[in-house]
Amino acid sequence: MYCSKCGNQISAAASFCPACGQAVSSAAPASLSPAASNAAVAATPAYSVPLPVATYPRVFYAGFWYRFVAFLIDGLLRAVAFVFLLILLLSLTSAGSNIQGIASGDDIPDHIAALITGGFLAGLFGITLLVSWLYYALFECSSWQATPGKKMLNLYVTDLDGRSITFARASGRFFARIITSLIPLFFGYILAGITEKRQALHDIIAGCLVLRKN
Repeated sequence: MYCSKCGNQISAAASFCPACGQAVSSAAPASLSPAASNAAVAATPAYSVPLPVATYPRVFYAGFWYRFVAFLIDGLLRAVAFVFLLILLLSLTSAGSNIQGIASGDDIPDHIAALITGGFLAGLFGITLLVSWLYYALFECSSWQATPGKKMLNLYVTDLDGRSITFARASGRFFARIITSLIPLFFGYILAGITEKRQALHDIIAGCLVLRKN
């Protein structure tokens, strides 16, 4: 199929043209040969009335600032979830009392203190990573297609054909964000404000789009 607006070839399963955002319902099939076209015109009754064509809202790519505000909202919500899980971890294990003993100067061997501190920091990192991964992946592959922060701003995540993404793709997008974070001067994120489809580096790697309902 071909887009009636820009002529770009698109997948039959796509919801919109990935090049210009035109709805698939408006996409046009490949051109007929002159003979077939003349035959179709001849077979059309002169008194026929064209049927109304359904119109759909155009798709808009979410810009950098929309995504930045959504990121701040999601960061606050993730912080609340992290603190809850951290308190739960400390209450269910002896880590809290051990760390308190180290801080108060109890007579604990240095290697034991180092082991306790290292284990606590590793657990802290693990909880942070787990909360962030499940937060983004589960929400973005759900019927919302968005985290709560994105949902508040009418943003949603799709693949390049406008379809909802799977948990695997949502997970890939999350972990690709680690690569984005390694680019100096936040350039991997700034790409969301300057690329044609407003894709950050992790969107390009995972083959995703962040769209905005107008």
